[in-house]
Amino acid sequence: MGGEPVIPLSLERISEVTGGRLHGSAAHPVDPGAMVTGEVVIDSRRAAPGGLFAAVAGERADGHDFAAAAVAAGAVAVLATRPVPVPSVLVADVPAALAALARFVVDALPAVRVAGITGSVGKTSTKDLAAQLVERLGPTIAPAGSFNNELGHPLTVLRADASTRYLVLELSARGIGHIAYLCRVAPPRYGVVLNVGHAHAGEFGGLDQVARAKGELVEALPDAGAGGVAILNADDPRVLAMAGRTAARVVTFSAAPHASDTPHASDTPHGQHQSHAPQPTIRAADVRLDDLGRPGFTLLTPEGSARVAMRLHGAHNVPNALAAAALARELGAGLDGIADGLSAAVARSRWRMEVRQRPDGVTVINDAYNANPESVRAALDALAHLAQGGRAFAVLGHMAELGGSSRASHEDIGEYAAGSGLAGLIAVGAEAAPLLDGARRVRSWHGEALAVPDGAAALDALANLVKPADVVLVKASRAARLEGVAADLLREADR
Repeated sequence: MGGEPVIPLSLERISEVTGGRLHGSAAHPVDPGAMVTGEVVIDSRRAAPGGLFAAVAGERADGHDFAAAAVAAGAVAVLATRPVPVPSVLVADVPAALAALARFVVDALPAVRVAGITGSVGKTSTKDLAAQLVERLGPTIAPAGSFNNELGHPLTVLRADASTRYLVLELSARGIGHIAYLCRVAPPRYGVVLNVGHAHAGEFGGLDQVARAKGELVEALPDAGAGGVAILNADDPRVLAMAGRTAARVVTFSAAPHASDTPHASDTPHGQHQSHAPQPTIRAADVRLDDLGRPGFTLLTPEGSARVAMRLHGAHNVPNALAAAALARELGAGLDGIADGLSAAVARSRWRMEVRQRPDGVTVINDAYNANPESVRAALDALAHLAQGGRAFAVLGHMAELGGSSRASHEDIGEYAAGSGLAGLIAVGAEAAPLLDGARRVRSWHGEALAVPDGAAALDALANLVKPADVVLVKASRAARLEGVAADLLREADR
């Protein structure tokens, strides 16, 4: 929370909202009337005067051990599940308490318009684009990075204050019911679904289950008469089918080149079905990539068309931009403002298609935040474009959470990588080794195929391979932590 308090957030009120009880010690008695006016945090290093520290027990550390440090830094109190030697609100479950507090704040801000964005790929990039468009309309809160789960979601909402007009939220899921839960924390009026892909498919049990989970967002929307709007990707059949799962008004977007150049809104009443898919509301036409792989396109809307020249890298950002444009349009942005905003938007979250060139001419693409089959293919496409017929190398770690399809998916990606004409493919770690089996299916490919145990070994291999003007992609699931490889590659030229 920031600025003026939204509501009287005394410790007594917080205890009532969360179902907790106040607790103090002789040395540090608790004041029920003490006001929380600062940010709610789960990292004690970010505790500041007027804030509230939520003590979460993690895999590596227990926040309760840092309660005293947080209060010493200025936090008014600690949200905890067991007694600590400083003023606190004791609750049964800290994440649930944060959720209850966030819902209390949302309900106290009836003027705030809440939008949720989900999908297997591109959630964070789309959220960042949408936030940069919506900020032009008024004070906006959006999560930093991928703050999109049962902790990050309420913490983002709790940054809202009386001046906030828009909440642009990112919703993730590791199973059925997760998105529905997040929607109860901050009920959205606008819901954007980007795609249904293989990310977490192993945990869910298949793509149909992924679609079921992602569709919980549109099911949570109010009906069309109450202002609910579902924004769906017309190019993904599983997403488009979600139109039948919502009572909200449906708006669609499409980056498909074969779609009509005269889109119009789909206002088909809930429960009625057409014999053919409605034309998309928001479209991209004449998509072109510049030498750095930055897409330009003509944005087509019911109000007219405008040219967009993006600063982000990769053609896969076009549908992300269309989704952001559709949301901004529903919130009241005009065509010119949307096109200008998309052209000015920058990457706000780290390690997502960060493209930098070393002094010696080697280009490094750091896309190491996460990986799944769809996102790796998109990154490989961007790599091939940036190489422009020159030499391209891919350093790929494993794609996590694919379940029983993991080996086959890695082999398919290896085949795709070899087919794109790489000069070299480096698989990092044992779980990524099947990439090379797939690459060897392409008999016409004669690039380097190397299996290495870790990032340090990948750097050693690249040192003997990479020359000026080459392009290197680094990508893996977050658990592989390959972002350091990209950072070290950039430092290599300075040594």
